[in-house]
Amino acid sequence: MPKTVLLTGASGYIAKHIALQLLEAGYSVRGTIRDLNRADEVINALRPHLTHADDLDDRLSFVALDLTSDDNWTEAMSGVDVLMHTASPFPMTQPKDEDDLIRPAVDGALRALRAAHQAGIQRVIMTSSTAAINGSPLPAGDSAYSETNWTDPNEPDISSYTKSKTLAERAAWDYVKTEAPDLKLTVINPGFVVGAPLDHKFGTSVGVIKRILNAKDPMLPNFGFSCVDVIDVAEAHVSVIDNPATYGQRIMTVDRFMTFAEIAKALKSAYPKRRIVTRTAPDFIVRFLAIFDPAVRQIVPLLGQIDKIDNSRIMKTLGRGMRRTPKSVVATAAHLIDNELL
Repeated sequence: MPKTVLLTGASGYIAKHIALQLLEAGYSVRGTIRDLNRADEVINALRPHLTHADDLDDRLSFVALDLTSDDNWTEAMSGVDVLMHTASPFPMTQPKDEDDLIRPAVDGALRALRAAHQAGIQRVIMTSSTAAINGSPLPAGDSAYSETNWTDPNEPDISSYTKSKTLAERAAWDYVKTEAPDLKLTVINPGFVVGAPLDHKFGTSVGVIKRILNAKDPMLPNFGFSCVDVIDVAEAHVSVIDNPATYGQRIMTVDRFMTFAEIAKALKSAYPKRRIVTRTAPDFIVRFLAIFDPAVRQIVPLLGQIDKIDNSRIMKTLGRGMRRTPKSVVATAAHLIDNELL
């Protein structure tokens, strides 16, 4: 019998790719979504990409779950071998009340882990973020961020999103340590995820590529991301399931750091006739624009920061190098352009 994986937040951009990789690897998937009316959306996203889709109805099912509610968690865990908790909000702009992000992230992670523990499920893979690693200055003596680093949630000017990812991951590790030491937890910490979505639904990271393609900003901020291809993120989740060496590990999943200008130049090279802004704005102009644009405001504390990343653990886990994210950026753009999503 194939193992059954409970995949939370199955309608998400990354989660759809994870579901595809799970199904291709022979697992059965039970996806959680807040509204069962979105089940067809996930099915229709996956079906064209599957090598064999004839038995999809037998291997893919759905259950309605909400991170903020205890309803249906016991039923959802029945017959499950592995919990893969990916559900967590990632907004373009920060909420007025940080608890609107923090409470669902922290409470949802604990609710999922408790339900798995009560159901006797021992294998848990959780999606966190590099935000929980590199949100604080690199400690003296460290040459690059690695899985040993933690963001201090009390840092001044830290975003609600960064705080939510850090506190949620901390809560998960603390729960395993104090209440469920038999849980075999692995945490995947992706960077800024790029790559073509499986359908026309996509989240914040793809929205950034769309913003650049639409030349929304007259100049680009001196700011960037530790980037990774969505397929690498999905494969990382699946590859660790039966890998005991990853139990109790954080695995930062990153290819390279790319500034906005580098992302824009990769797009301009692929689409030279398209109006794409590649100029970098002086920091004082970005600070001025931030007064009017909440999406810009949240990056002001990070202007000029270039993160050095030690990604040796993920390459050892996958047994190969990472997909080159400049190509992934272009693949994201191609999906948006070819499907007239701009």
